[in-house]
Amino acid sequence: VQLQASGGGFVQAGGSLRLSCTASGHIFSVDDMGWYRQVSENQRELVATVTSAGYTNYADSAKGRFTISRDNAKNTMYLEMNSLKPEDTAVYFCNADIARSRWMAPRNYWGQGTLVTVSS
Repeated sequence: VQLQASGGGFVQAGGSLRLSCTASGHIFSVDDMGWYRQVSENQRELVATVTSAGYTNYADSAKGRFTISRDNAKNTMYLEMNSLKPEDTAVYFCNADIARSRWMAPRNYWGQGTLVTVSS
C-alpha cells in the first residue's frame, strides 16, 4: 500500500493550491484520511481530516481557507487551499487508515510529503 501526494508548489500570498493524495496497492477499505504539515524537525501538525462518510475536521489555522474532500471510488483525497499565507509554508503529508482485507485491521500509512511554499 502506498500514499502518493502531489500538487505542492510555489505561490504568492493570497494564492491557491490544490493537493491530492491517492492510495494504491492491495486495498480493501480506506477509513479516515488527513493532511498534516511539518512545522519543525520533530513536529507534524494536523491540518484537516475527513472520514469515509465525508465528515471533516479542521485545524483553526485552516478553517475558512482550506477545504478537504475525497473521492472514495478513486481512493483519493484533496486539499483545496485558498488565501494562502507565508506561515502555510511547509511540507504537507497525507495520512490514511487502510485495511488490506476484510480480515485485517486498518493500519496507518503516511505519504511522502509535498512542499508548499508561499511567498510574501
